[in-house]
Order: sequence, then C-alpha cells, then structure tokens
Amino acid sequence: MNVSIEHSADVAPTAVIGDGTRVWHLAQVREHATLGAGCIVGRGAYIGAGVQIGANCKIQNLALVYEPAELGDGVFVGPSAVLTNDTFPRAVMPDGAPKASGDWDAVGVTVGDGASIGAGAVCIAPLTIGEWALVAAGSVVTKDVAPHALVAGSPARQIGWVGRDGRPLTVGDDGTWVSPTGERFAVSDGALVGLEG
Repeated sequence: MNVSIEHSADVAPTAVIGDGTRVWHLAQVREHATLGAGCIVGRGAYIGAGVQIGANCKIQNLALVYEPAELGDGVFVGPSAVLTNDTFPRAVMPDGAPKASGDWDAVGVTVGDGASIGAGAVCIAPLTIGEWALVAAGSVVTKDVAPHALVAGSPARQIGWVGRDGRPLTVGDDGTWVSPTGERFAVSDGALVGLEG
C-alpha cells in the first residue's frame, strides 16, 4: 500500500489510512479514524477519534476535524477551518469540577461529497453541509447548508449557488441557473435540481 506519513506526524495505530494518502508534518490522526484513498492531511491538521473521511479529500494545514465528523468523498477543508463537536462547551461542571469525557455528548458535522469549507471557517455542530456546497472563508456556519449552496458571513447565510467546479451559478434568461461549464439547474422548494440537456 502506498501511504506516506511524515516522521513528525502522530497517527494512531488503529487509524485506517487509505492507499495513496499523505499525512504531513505535525498532523494528528486519532484512534479509529478512517481516511479513504488519495487524501491529503496538511501540516498540523487534527483528525479526531473515529472521524470518517472519504476518498480524495484535502484537509489543509491546521484544520481541526473533531469527532464524530463524517466527510464524504472529495471534500476540501481549508487551512485553519474548524468542525466543532460540543453544543454547550465548558471546561468545568457547574460545581467547578473538571469536565470529563463522559460528562457531555459529542455531536458532529456531516459534509457531503465534493463540498468545500473555506479557510478559517467554523462549522458549529450539529449540522450538515450538502454535496458540492461552498462555505466561504471566515464564515461561521450555524445551520444546515443545502447542496450546491454558497454561504458566507457570521452567521453564514446563503448568497448564491455553485456548480460542481465551485464557481458561482448565474441566472439565465429562462430563469434557470447556469454554471460556467454549461450545467443547468432549477430551484425547487429551496433545493437546486439539475436539468437535462
């Protein structure tokens, strides 16, 4: 199997690393995490225990993907982006005692195939980012993101739609949404639907 793990990376023995995946310097991949084939885990990135990552994903430098996140195939997580896992974060209990791992329930971020999360974005779990969606750099995502949606801001709001190539769609003369590659879509009940021909 053709896996490349830099000497300074910390990869748990129980992690499953797919063929052709590369884990760069100072990255940490925790126990029972699964990374599909052809992934890149950047310098200083963190992949939490049990996180599931599909094939051909790019987790850029210093990105933090906390358990129990699930990422589909071809997902991009930009530099310093964070996928959180605690709805009510506290270091201590109400009585001041340190909060232990059994004192809270982890919730995750689910990311659909082909979606991209921009640099420095923060995704507040629990939420789902749909297939081929694009989260703009620096956004704070607090609600689910529809497939192909382009969201930006804090809190993030939908500002448009994107095609599979990540470029914004434009509205055609007939009211359909068109990508630079010629793909055509219609919006139905708040969702983007591909059109034939």
